[in-house]
Amino acid sequence: MVDVPAEVRGRLQAHFTAAGVLGEPAEANVTFLGAERISVLRYGPDAEGVNHFVSLGCSRYPMVDPTEFVTDTQQGPRAEVVVSLRPPSPAGLARSIAVLAAAPSVEGLVLEPDALIDLSGPLFEGAPFTAFLLGPSDIEDVALADPLSDVRILQATPITPTEAAWVRLKGAEAMREAWRSDGVDVLDANRRASQPS
Repeated sequence: MVDVPAEVRGRLQAHFTAAGVLGEPAEANVTFLGAERISVLRYGPDAEGVNHFVSLGCSRYPMVDPTEFVTDTQQGPRAEVVVSLRPPSPAGLARSIAVLAAAPSVEGLVLEPDALIDLSGPLFEGAPFTAFLLGPSDIEDVALADPLSDVRILQATPITPTEAAWVRLKGAEAMREAWRSDGVDVLDANRRASQPS
């Protein structure tokens, strides 16, 4: 039997070592009632001064649509999420990442690019952000032995309620374009909210 979290951890270690982040990551573990443990690994800061917080445990099982009558325990999309922010590390962020990573097993959500996951409360202490916008990351997929599907590492960007409303109205790519146009630094935990028109 394939130890999927171990395979993911190996890929993460190789990725961040190649990026110049040496040593073992700091690790926090969160357990929710009725769900298996989710770990949050912190790599960094990297050469750009950015910390990367990566979930570990979401990919243990494939994500399935709860409306499907037949579920496949082998095949189906698998994912982990990474949140990238400049130091200092915000208090409470690891728990929010764990909530996001546990959502497929707890709520039957499927994490995929452009998905908007609203946690309905601050993502960390003092944060104006209440939701994550998912997109591709620069970490390669983790290839698993057949018949298991590969694991995608999705970038999770914290966003404000106003930005979340904009995503619902105009779409994820329109939000990203607004950030680029406004010069918004989404790696800054204290950034201003974008005000797209």
